[in-house]
Amino acid sequence: MTTPTRMPAVFLSHGAPTLPIDPSLPSGAFATLSSELPRPESVLMLSAHWCTLQPVVSTAAQPETIHDFYGFPRALYEIEYPAPGAPETAQRAAALLRERGVPVDEEEHGIDHGTWVPMLLMFPHADVPVTQLSIQPRADAAHHFAIGRALRALRDEGVMVIGSGQITHNLRAADFSARPEDADPHVAEFTDWFEDRLAARDIDALLDYRHRAPHAQLMHPTDEHLLPVFAALGAADDDYTLGVQSLGTYQRALAMTNYVFGSAQR
Repeated sequence: MTTPTRMPAVFLSHGAPTLPIDPSLPSGAFATLSSELPRPESVLMLSAHWCTLQPVVSTAAQPETIHDFYGFPRALYEIEYPAPGAPETAQRAAALLRERGVPVDEEEHGIDHGTWVPMLLMFPHADVPVTQLSIQPRADAAHHFAIGRALRALRDEGVMVIGSGQITHNLRAADFSARPEDADPHVAEFTDWFEDRLAARDIDALLDYRHRAPHAQLMHPTDEHLLPVFAALGAADDDYTLGVQSLGTYQRALAMTNYVFGSAQR
């Protein structure tokens, strides 16, 4: 029997729901990223758009495509992403969490746009099984890092653990008529700090980003869109290699950066 390739852990800035249909957005970069990564046997996605009080995994065998947004072009609501679910991956994730004393529920849940938008761009044939694990916006970065640590073993089982959110996310500061060159300079100060701390593997600083990162409150008035990165970071090796795909800043305040936490072990 062939041993599965150890999967990287990944964080994706999934952008606006219109990413698949708006040519001004960097949708093609997700296909490029996918081509550079090993193909997973399944994906476990932690999306900023499934929020619960305690962790919940989806055991849906054929998850529905959830259009969890309002006021967008009709074409977006017509998109379906019919990938199979990954109930065995979900149950394995639940077992790993329970081994660490983390209570977790199971239910049949669809895939929200934080999952199906990047999956559509990375795996357009909908042939990679996918399941979701919820995040807990009332909990902190350390909680999500611990969740990722509990899931680390999945990476040796052909499962790609992906956190899907946004490296900066302040819709109140967004200007939807702005050009990429109109980006708020505070955005780069925050993202540069975050990337530097990731490169240094400074976990303590990253988990305390609210107090240490420049403009943290401005970049994330609420941090549900950043919490998935800590789960991906937790799932990574202690000596991870860092890959960075910087896609620019849109609507003045919404930066899109993807991180790949790779392994030196082959």
